[in-house]
Amino acid sequence: MAERGAAGREAAAGAGRRDAIGEALYALVTLAVRDGPREISLTAASTLAMLDRTGARRLTDLAVIEGVTQPSMSVLVTGLEQAGLAVRRRDPADKRVVLVALAAAGSEYIRARRRAGADTFADLIDKLSDGEAAALAAAVPALSRLVDLDSDRRTAAADRADRGTLSALLPPDPERSPSG
Repeated sequence: MAERGAAGREAAAGAGRRDAIGEALYALVTLAVRDGPREISLTAASTLAMLDRTGARRLTDLAVIEGVTQPSMSVLVTGLEQAGLAVRRRDPADKRVVLVALAAAGSEYIRARRRAGADTFADLIDKLSDGEAAALAAAVPALSRLVDLDSDRRTAAADRADRGTLSALLPPDPERSPSG
């Protein structure tokens, strides 16, 4: 009985820690959005960042990844093209397919946006104690992994959409997986 109580307390402590971390990260995201550049929409910036990370993608993939309709993504990409930040090109493997790729100016824009965001946080980090700054530095691998996990999740949704499955819009169901 005592083991069950201890396990319950550990689970509650873990959930509380997870919630506290999530809330702190959300507050930082809010800060980054509030203080970030506003030349383009957040969805446009996220689309450019995805193209920077993954390379050229189908417009349908980008729509699924960003959680917008295909017509909305088409309008967004047209705006990015007109701004010189993205280009549409034929897929060399299948000439019927059009891919959206990052233009050189788009790559420069994303680098500058990331640098501006990093500078905002660097100014705040400079105000932390050495111990607090060291704790943040120690967390960088885990924070980077969170970014990778999100990117993988969104890319997997686009890959499922490419296969034309209805489940592309839903999270994977572990009970229906071939291995489970």
